[in-house]
Amino acid sequence: MTDSYTFDPLPRPVVAPGEFAFAAVGLDHGHIFGMTDGLIGAGATVTWVFDEDPARAAAFAKQYPTARIASSEQEVLNDPAVRLVATAAIPSQRAPIGLRAIEAGKHAFVDKAPLTTFAQLDAVREATARTGLLYAVYYGERVHSEAAILADQLVQRGAIGRVVQVVCFGPHRIGGGRPDWFYDPAQYGGILCDIGSHNFDQILHYTGATTGRVSTSTIANYAHPEAPGLQDFGDAHVVLDNGATGYVRVDWFTPDGLGVFGDGRTLLLGTDGYIELRKYIDITTDNGGGQVLLVNQEAQHRFNANGMTGFPYFGQLIRDCIDGTETAMSQDHALMAAELSLHAQMGATVVGSPSPAPVLTP
Repeated sequence: MTDSYTFDPLPRPVVAPGEFAFAAVGLDHGHIFGMTDGLIGAGATVTWVFDEDPARAAAFAKQYPTARIASSEQEVLNDPAVRLVATAAIPSQRAPIGLRAIEAGKHAFVDKAPLTTFAQLDAVREATARTGLLYAVYYGERVHSEAAILADQLVQRGAIGRVVQVVCFGPHRIGGGRPDWFYDPAQYGGILCDIGSHNFDQILHYTGATTGRVSTSTIANYAHPEAPGLQDFGDAHVVLDNGATGYVRVDWFTPDGLGVFGDGRTLLLGTDGYIELRKYIDITTDNGGGQVLLVNQEAQHRFNANGMTGFPYFGQLIRDCIDGTETAMSQDHALMAAELSLHAQMGATVVGSPSPAPVLTP
């Protein structure tokens, strides 16, 4: 039964062709393609690309022919037509790139983790407050997942009452060919700072909380003694300012038998029901990913979210840059999710064997 709920209309482009120009600087993570596709789908035009690796920049420009290859980051920043700079550089480099974009009078759009130290967090907060420019964050597991967007619409319609707990599972597969920075916590930020930041975003968003405190967190290197800098497991429990709670578990243990990179799931417990998101796969079925399961006082529901919601975040972000608003995601929210991930990472207890990964210090 699904006809008792109506949903928001699919988003449309919010600007005319050529009206909103953006650039891509730093292509170390493949998320740059999702970020770029999302902005283009909302009407934006990518006009520049720069990366320290010329081959990467050339491949990007081939995929997006409107993007000219810049000779330097500064060439991008010198172009007054560029309104926003998107980056998926090495995590520790994202804040410096974003801050340079802001100082050049442009909005920043950074991949998660958006920053890796408290010093970077302080610098971003100062720069955004002083300039009024955005330091937007690509928390893709929510803003680029139709299952997550559909669940949000259900929550907003009161389908499960007040959300009192959010539990997030973010398993990933390491695979092969990872770059050296992937194994260096000073560069990737640690597992709770990196992939865990997705989940702190979801916890804050679905509960409607504005802040919280991490009560416990752990990290481990359980099974990769050859890479002592890798943290292959992390979890954390957070208590929020509105009384709700959240739990995060992230890992690099997706088995080869699974057909996708990870069986990412989110569970929302409400006072009148619960929702489970099976974002990427519904194991042992032919349903595929994008599944939203709802149980409340009325009935049991299953929604296939694919094609139902689109991705409104990107159009909202473009309009925010133009209109000086914060409809896509408030700046406070984006940085609070990052702050909680830093607290979880920095305060984590190291457990497990054979080679515990080092704890980062601020």
